[in-house]
Amino acid sequence: MAAAERLPGLRANIDHDVVIVGSGFSGIGAAVELQRRGFHDYVILEKADAIGGTWRDAAYPGLEVDMPSFIYSYPFAMSADWDHVYPRGHQILDYTRETAARFGVDARVRTGCSVRRSTWDEGEGVWTTSLESGEQIRSRFLVSASGLLVDPQLPEIEGLETFAGPVVHTGRWDPDLELEGKRVAVIGTGASAIQVVPAIVEGVAALSVFQRTPIWLMSKPDAEISERTKRLFSRLPFLQRLLRWAVFVIVELTLGPGFIHYRKFPFLVDRLERNLVEWMRSQVDDPALQEKLIPDYSFFCKRPSFSNTYYPCFNRDYVELVTDSIERVEPEGIRTTDGRLHAFDVVLCATGYSVFDPKCMPNFEIVGRAGRSLGEEWAADRYRAYEGATVPGYPNLFLFMGPYSAAGASYFTMIDTQSRHMSRLLVEARRRGASRIEVRDEAFRADFRRVERRREDTLLFAGRCDSSNSYYFDAHGDTPGLRPVTGGQHWLRSRTFPLGDYTFD
Repeated sequence: MAAAERLPGLRANIDHDVVIVGSGFSGIGAAVELQRRGFHDYVILEKADAIGGTWRDAAYPGLEVDMPSFIYSYPFAMSADWDHVYPRGHQILDYTRETAARFGVDARVRTGCSVRRSTWDEGEGVWTTSLESGEQIRSRFLVSASGLLVDPQLPEIEGLETFAGPVVHTGRWDPDLELEGKRVAVIGTGASAIQVVPAIVEGVAALSVFQRTPIWLMSKPDAEISERTKRLFSRLPFLQRLLRWAVFVIVELTLGPGFIHYRKFPFLVDRLERNLVEWMRSQVDDPALQEKLIPDYSFFCKRPSFSNTYYPCFNRDYVELVTDSIERVEPEGIRTTDGRLHAFDVVLCATGYSVFDPKCMPNFEIVGRAGRSLGEEWAADRYRAYEGATVPGYPNLFLFMGPYSAAGASYFTMIDTQSRHMSRLLVEARRRGASRIEVRDEAFRADFRRVERRREDTLLFAGRCDSSNSYYFDAHGDTPGLRPVTGGQHWLRSRTFPLGDYTFD
């Protein structure tokens, strides 16, 4: 590798220019962007024994994407091999690994490397990343790409550990789990539950879904993609790009007025909610059950989803929706607050992930200047990051899925914006011969003031969200998972933010 391709700084005291933590979509996207800009001295650290991130771990029955493949993929690696408009989980995992291999990223991944801590050395201007094995890796730059949906959250229910049968979280599915002919409980009614319930309903003896908060569901315009269409996409790849942009524009035109500027256009969401309730009633036979399935909060206060098969499951006589609160779990089953004991053989927890706490954001300890812990700082003093990417006091650190980094049609929009934000800074550092990059404190604070000002118009703050039990809200009452701008605005900003908002030393 030519010296000109390397990032500035002394080589003798580092192992790599860049350490990337995580080999899911974000880590792979960051690596490809580094290579495209001529930065090749990097390593990806992955705690598992294979790459793939969330799609590797959450292989539950019925797993699929709730966004079309045209936008749930890298813009630089469009695939013509999808079997459905909404890809199944196994295809997404295959796509992840195929993309890593296609761009040579897989050769830079070290599996079985669980990161314990990364510490900034102010004197030498390097990050020291310590692994659970005791090994230490020194780098000039650090990229946190370990994702947000990492640590499955079991429900805090008394006696859960006493249940006599298997207790399985959808985020850590047991491939050997046998459900045929069993009495099964599903706790939760979020994005995972609405997929796993229809997938297992045919083979079980009885199925009870324990609902704390109903979910807004839309019909899913899914379809198989024919071999003829695949060949057409392969020969004329620009057709997929046109579809990608078409979906992107549709999302922008709906998400902008309906979510970002909800205060001005509340009637758009009101109309959508009425349509969704009418559609649900056409799917569920029992009028009393219909009422239990209607959310009492605004659409998008809690993550909505798509399904054509979830509601009809409740028309089966052996499927029950339980809305009484769970009092405790006993060896034989689940006792609700009405005193009833529901007997089961298996309990499935579709209860999501821990988010916005020091265990998962970041999910390894990051220690910056003067011994500051990023996770503790966020937990105590609000989750903040300039454009979702950087924090003062933590030089040469780039965040993927940082606070207020997500906007637009899909997760890949965030990957694109954060990748470009990172590479603009690295290219500028190379041009200046600088080895240290840090966001200015005044720029960081001004960015958060913009977020606070803009979020007041969003549905999350102007809508009816009090009863949603949404993971969008953290302990501070903030919503750091979503940036209050459209995807197009964030895309443009990642390419035009003032470089003067940073210091280059």
